[in-house]
Amino acid sequence: MTNRSRWMLHMTIAGIFVLYSCRTHYQKASENYRLVQDAAAMERGKNIAYNVCGGCHYNRELNKFVGHQMKDLPKFIGKVYTSNLTRSKKYGVLTHYTDAQLAYLIKTGIKHDGRFIPYMIRPTMADDDVNDVIVYMRYAEDPALEPGDTIVGTTHLSFLGKLANSMTQKPQEYKTGIKRPDPNNAVANGRYLVDILGCYHCHSKNVLGLNYANPEDSKGYMAGGMKFKTLQGNRVRGANLTPDKGTGIGKYSQADFHKALADGKTPDGRQLQFPMPKFKRLTEKQIDQIYAYLNTLPPKYHKTR
Repeated sequence: MTNRSRWMLHMTIAGIFVLYSCRTHYQKASENYRLVQDAAAMERGKNIAYNVCGGCHYNRELNKFVGHQMKDLPKFIGKVYTSNLTRSKKYGVLTHYTDAQLAYLIKTGIKHDGRFIPYMIRPTMADDDVNDVIVYMRYAEDPALEPGDTIVGTTHLSFLGKLANSMTQKPQEYKTGIKRPDPNNAVANGRYLVDILGCYHCHSKNVLGLNYANPEDSKGYMAGGMKFKTLQGNRVRGANLTPDKGTGIGKYSQADFHKALADGKTPDGRQLQFPMPKFKRLTEKQIDQIYAYLNTLPPKYHKTR
């Protein structure tokens, strides 16, 4: 094979790779889905909606699930605004989705029209929890879900942003049959919460190294280092949440950990920086479970400040 032939072959392979990577539409949801409604589903769904979905979709200025701008993303991506999840017929996205399409979106990241969005992927969420959050969003009597006839902004990705999304993020497999952990197993429940809350999304090495199907395989899992911006434009890194006593949470007592998650304060009184939210709606039991799980991780010495 001549040098020119090799060059042509390499260019052809690269072209095929780029075309595949830039794929914009995927298999849509099957309508074989049945929602189960009861009081327990509504209560559990509320907890998930505020703690999992709320980080991106709950607007604290308007007290509604109308979305807001993701200000911690790098500027080169463009501007990203999260969707309005209220029951607004004009701006709310829920009115355009069937229950099956919502379940499929949560687990795969694929929208009802077959397009992929890389911001909301929970492939390992238990089937019952997917059911419950849909029940809550659809039917709960909550002012935060009543029609919010407003739009906080329109997403505009730059060319580099679109390229980065298509080249680095792919839809997840739609898996069913996933069960909740044993309610009496604090560590298993803590691991599950770290997964569906997306703690490792911010507290691992970088976004390109995240593994949504097997979170522990993410690069630098829970040892921190992910880069973000504060509201003032300053650089900040995700903290080390392994139980290392020098650079992680090894010196945090259970009470210290509660204060950090619920009040956003470190044991020495330092205010945790944006984009770390205050998890006011996590129960004490849930915080205890997360703490129990984090303390089972191998301590990793990794300075992030």
